[in-house]
Amino acid sequence: MTELRVVLAEDHYLVREGTRRLLEASGEIGVVAAVGTADDLLDAARRLRPDVVVTDIRMPGSPDLVRPGMEGIDAAHRIRATSRDIGVVVLSQFSDALFALDLFRDGTEGRAYLLKDRVGDIDELLGAIRSVAAGGSVIDPKVVEGLLAKRGVRDSPPPAELTPRELDVLREMAHGLSNGGIARALHLSVSAIEKHVNSIFMKLALENSPDTHRRVAAVIAYLGPR
Repeated sequence: MTELRVVLAEDHYLVREGTRRLLEASGEIGVVAAVGTADDLLDAARRLRPDVVVTDIRMPGSPDLVRPGMEGIDAAHRIRATSRDIGVVVLSQFSDALFALDLFRDGTEGRAYLLKDRVGDIDELLGAIRSVAAGGSVIDPKVVEGLLAKRGVRDSPPPAELTPRELDVLREMAHGLSNGGIARALHLSVSAIEKHVNSIFMKLALENSPDTHRRVAAVIAYLGPR
């Protein structure tokens, strides 16, 4: 298996070194740089052309380059704008969906938003890194659950929106389940799930595009602020 080349950005030295060692111990990741500022992250991404950058949401950074408190997300936007072959994983202590929606504002391809406690679950972090390296997307299930709760999805939506069953499918989709996994969770046939998924895409006007991961985009489009 070819190692994925990763640039890691985290301003706390002990957290940065601990995360680096976890990633490298997996045998799947080569950390080509570990930096502590948003400026150094942008420089390392430009010079080293990694497969993926993994960055904390908040780091020191020049005010003319990034928004205070959003340094990791702003760096991710800059990297994706100039190097679409570099995936980005933003690690955040904030489950507020507005931060995740900001990361996905220009598209979902090659982006992931995970809560920082996922660092301890190396398989989940590795899964996100592999996904964005391949052009996919990941949004932390806890963030999705918060969005679902805020929208009160247990209430019946208007006829023009998603049906209760489609919302059930969307909830399972947000947790990363395949159509087969959703079918097992909801005790339905795979063909029925496929119909519901296609209906969700149609209602949310999500066209099949190589630049959009429609399953993540569906979660964001419906659950984001109106």
